[in-house]
Amino acid sequence: MVELGRIVVCQYTGRVVDDGEAGEPFDTTDAELAREAGIYHEHRNYEPLEIRVGQGEAVPGVERALREFEVDDEDVPAKTTIRLDPEEAFGEHDPDWVVELPLAEIDADETDAIEPETPVRDDDGKRGWITAIDDGTATVDFNHELAGVPVEIELDVLEIRDGSSATPE
Repeated sequence: MVELGRIVVCQYTGRVVDDGEAGEPFDTTDAELAREAGIYHEHRNYEPLEIRVGQGEAVPGVERALREFEVDDEDVPAKTTIRLDPEEAFGEHDPDWVVELPLAEIDADETDAIEPETPVRDDDGKRGWITAIDDGTATVDFNHELAGVPVEIELDVLEIRDGSSATPE
């Protein structure tokens, strides 16, 4: 078991689960896999993640899985794959976070076009996207894009270290 406060350094790949099967990656720390899956972003850092266990730096199911993972310093590298229901991943889809806004109030991110799929931010900086436009009104969904979706997470634990420093001991 990984103790609270320890830092787990790991490679990660997340996949949407559909009809019980893991599909294409939606996120990964593996640059080559990201290229193959068409999700590569040139400004992204594809280095291993450093997760301080118990600090909410990962979705709840990953935090739980790391705490329960039967691995310690001598066992790494080690791999695990976990399936997460929506509530342990990105949450359930909350209909209260889908709102109707007048188009005049929408300030779109990085584009002048306001159309479905356009990302937007509210006054508090919360990110959402336009799902529909009708009669001068836009429907904006502020749920995480994977809310309500089960996911599979592959973790390749490379190192576990004390949480008192950001560098290896």
